Amino acid sequence: MSTGAAKRTELPYPCALEVRDACLCLHVQRAARALARRFDDAFRPLDLTNGQFSLLMSLNRPQPPSIGTAASLLAMDRTTLTAALKPLVRRGLVTISVDRKDRRSRLLTIRPAGRALLAKAFPIWRQTHVELERHISQPERLRAALLALA
Repeated sequence: MSTGAAKRTELPYPCALEVRDACLCLHVQRAARALARRFDDAFRPLDLTNGQFSLLMSLNRPQPPSIGTAASLLAMDRTTLTAALKPLVRRGLVTISVDRKDRRSRLLTIRPAGRALLAKAFPIWRQTHVELERHISQPERLRAALLALA
């Protein structure tokens, strides 16, 4: 590296163009925001966000998961998940209870109102998802690539 490059105090504009055109993180973030807006719009009549739908869906299982298990599935930290749960608990869609087997752990249970909301939301998700996949030439490859990154 030349001493001139080491003393540079401003990044040249072509570097910004390189990031704009090549950065995987930027492109995934932009796509995620666009998808989130699309699903938020679709779920709006149910007073539900795409994040709340994903969270409720992650709880839709035979046995209530722990906060840690749900956080891992959603790729969230426990603090963020706890904050995301608050509006669902206030709406009576989810309960948080102490795990009888491990009193340090909390279990997340989807309540009947949450199950009913999911039953209404799922067809909306499916229809929106089908519409989105029409714009992707190889959705299976995209899913595989995203899973590999995660």
